[in-house]
Amino acid sequence: MMQSLSASWRLLRAIVHMLSGWWTIRFRFERLSPAERAQCVQQWAERLLNIMGIRLTVHGTPPAHGPVLVVCNHLSWLDIVAIHAARHVRFVSKASVRHWPVIGTLSTGAGTLYIERERRRDAVRVVHHMTEALRAGDIIAVFPEGTTSDGHGLLPFHANLLQAAISSGAPVQPAALRFADAASGQNSDAPRYVDDDNLLASLWNTLKAPPLLAIVHFGEAQPSTGRDRRGWAKSLHADVQSLRRELR
Repeated sequence: MMQSLSASWRLLRAIVHMLSGWWTIRFRFERLSPAERAQCVQQWAERLLNIMGIRLTVHGTPPAHGPVLVVCNHLSWLDIVAIHAARHVRFVSKASVRHWPVIGTLSTGAGTLYIERERRRDAVRVVHHMTEALRAGDIIAVFPEGTTSDGHGLLPFHANLLQAAISSGAPVQPAALRFADAASGQNSDAPRYVDDDNLLASLWNTLKAPPLLAIVHFGEAQPSTGRDRRGWAKSLHADVQSLRRELR
């Protein structure tokens, strides 16, 4: 009973915080500089984690400035909040998110680039926009697995989006994340969002869970000069796998 009451209180505070973010994007963002927007998004994400009872731990050094393409494993909808709290980046996300109530506005305001995964040719368009953004000095993050996994392994990396780093000459920085029980340090399945998992159920499970850790581990940036994207995707897969092992 107390667990459900606590989760309900967290949910109410999270909803208010999300609506506050929506209001900020709709009515304040146009008056802010890009640097101020980035700081605003990062602080908002940090606050949301705090409201949900999640403590952020960062290993390694997040990119100080762009251009950088960050590649990371993908576990949950909560990944985006955790990475934003560590360092504001522009994510590449599925196009349907743009039309989600409130969340779509938050995502777009944070600078998300959208891809229609059902259309194979849309990757060419997205790579073009990513290349332009990287040349302009942005930090972009992608989940090259293409979907969430159960956290016990790492799915193969798709190589297409790496072309943006190669074309723009931007480095790629591997990263890994996991969610853990704060008391035991063991992996937590509470934020799980895989296959047929429901977003609302995943949110509720996260809110009901004991205090959690969101652990993000940044590796070393790698130059893109002379890279073959398919070979680089395999190499980065091994790098992220290594970073994941260091988080255990």
